[in-house]
Amino acid sequence: MNIRAPRIAMLATGILVVSLAGCSQYVKKDELNTAIQQLQQKQQDQQQQIDAIRQQMQSQFSKYDTQITAMQGRVSVDTVAHFAFNSADLNDQDKPALQNFAETISKYHPNVLITVEGFADPAGSHSYNKHLGMKRAQAVRDFLVSSGINADQVRAVSYGADSNRQVVKGASHERGADNRRVSLTVDSSGAGAVASTPAA
Repeated sequence: MNIRAPRIAMLATGILVVSLAGCSQYVKKDELNTAIQQLQQKQQDQQQQIDAIRQQMQSQFSKYDTQITAMQGRVSVDTVAHFAFNSADLNDQDKPALQNFAETISKYHPNVLITVEGFADPAGSHSYNKHLGMKRAQAVRDFLVSSGINADQVRAVSYGADSNRQVVKGASHERGADNRRVSLTVDSSGAGAVASTPAA
């Protein structure tokens, strides 16, 4: 008796079933094109929002010594606050710029996520600088929240004395003023319920 024929038939049937099952998982071309168009539109809308934020920030910060740069889905507002050596107290001279920032975000971009980035000069230990950078970031975060930005919209992080983020490499004390700073990043992807990052 030839048992190979039934086996071949069963194998062919199995392949056919698997093939049909696989076909059911395929995405139709028009559905794929629609999904691609939606992603492209979302990206375009996001870029338009970023361009609008950048233009508004440049207008608001034109009188301050602040660098505004646009990245993929983000706007960086650099050096919005500087601090005295070993201090996390916000200077009065930095408050008007932060107030302008808070008003612009609250009025025109209430759904963006703000990341407050704290930095230190390299005079202290790694852990101390991380902690000090966080205290500086939280001081700015608290001021932004008190100025009208939703608390869930702002988070604080610290880079301490990260050498890759130092303005003046290795500079501390009097020469390190530019390293003792806070910068802001505006992310157009939207804000969730975000608490400030705890100090490391």
